[in-house]
Amino acid sequence: MGIKKLFISQIWKFWPKSKEYNLADGGGLALRVKINGSKIWVFNYSRPYTKKRANISFGTFPDVGLAAARKCRNAALELLTGDIDPKVHRDQQANYNAEAHTNTFKLVATKWFTVKSTKVSPDYGDDIWRSFKLHLFADLGNIPIHKLKAGNAIKVLEPIAAKGSLETVKRLCQRLNEVMTYAVNTGLLDANPLAGISKAFQAPQKNHMPTLAPERLPELMKTLTAASIKITTRCLIEWQLHTMVRPSEAAAAEWAEIDFEAAQWVIPQEKMKVSVRHIVPLSTQAVALLKDIQPLTGNKQYVFANNQGKNKTGHISRETPGAILRRMGYAGIQTFHGLRTTASTLLHEQGYNSDMIERQLSHSVGGAVKAAYCHAEYLPQRVQMLQDWSNHLDGLKYGADVMPLFKQAWQANQLKQEIIYILVLLWCLYSR
Repeated sequence: MGIKKLFISQIWKFWPKSKEYNLADGGGLALRVKINGSKIWVFNYSRPYTKKRANISFGTFPDVGLAAARKCRNAALELLTGDIDPKVHRDQQANYNAEAHTNTFKLVATKWFTVKSTKVSPDYGDDIWRSFKLHLFADLGNIPIHKLKAGNAIKVLEPIAAKGSLETVKRLCQRLNEVMTYAVNTGLLDANPLAGISKAFQAPQKNHMPTLAPERLPELMKTLTAASIKITTRCLIEWQLHTMVRPSEAAAAEWAEIDFEAAQWVIPQEKMKVSVRHIVPLSTQAVALLKDIQPLTGNKQYVFANNQGKNKTGHISRETPGAILRRMGYAGIQTFHGLRTTASTLLHEQGYNSDMIERQLSHSVGGAVKAAYCHAEYLPQRVQMLQDWSNHLDGLKYGADVMPLFKQAWQANQLKQEIIYILVLLWCLYSR
């Protein structure tokens, strides 16, 4: 005769006795009535492999009803068919859930940023972390990473988009996805639930940075020469013009990176946007500029050291030259970063090799063959190009018109550059 199953109406009528007793429901499930009157659901089973008998509790009645207890028993029996111990499985799940709730978005983002910061420049890293603290951590920081859904993120980003800051929204979507991808790659998530959140917002319109027309460069040079600004700020603006680097790279130049003997500035890869070391040839004018400022900052870490405010051990903010340009009347006409575009435009107009200009701007040059050619960094050619460029800037500064004079010299040298390129191309094809 089989075990008689329990009924809810019966369970309420079972009272405690002098000893605890079990009321079986079948399949290993029983209701244990304790001396104090409490009633506990107990599942008795043989452990996989060892076959030792064991009990696991499913909770107390009436908090856990009869139907719920039977559902737990069926789930345990299913685990046992796969040789999984229900008690061990429950403990593992409890540990996993506890760990999952400690892995908040802020904690995972912090771990991701520890890795990310080694691949970007310090200034860019500061910008990333500032955006998380400003826009994300207040609302999303304490949410366990496994509970963070697209709706949570979109709700936080919508007010930013409503203000028209679509570029900020775009960057935040990218950074959120990088954190979630890190969580997937480290085993915290099975999939990234934020993969499509950027589709919930308008794409920002591309607005190129205001750049001065090349014919107005003489005016800028003369205005800069006459402007009443600090010598370190004036030198920083001229330094970027002569070297064609990014604002963050120019502002963070260190004396230890300057090789006066070789007339080179070697920017380490951790400071570069593209995470590749960049060698900048220094014209005679660039070297002279360094020697002009050396008595002021030569005993400090940074060439353009900040001597005011709280950050006296740091360098001038990359934003300072832009503010100076705006005060000089170039708001909406010329940005500090746009000086690179001005230089690039003029050099292209004068017939300089495009790949060489791109290398000086530390842009990647596409194609495997071109990459092999670029491995040489075009250093000899860039030395001459930057010297010509500095000569031109000096001419504009003092009222001369230099650019047309060196255009002919460059064109005479153009054939030599093309022959070198063809030889390298042939060598790359042959070596395959």
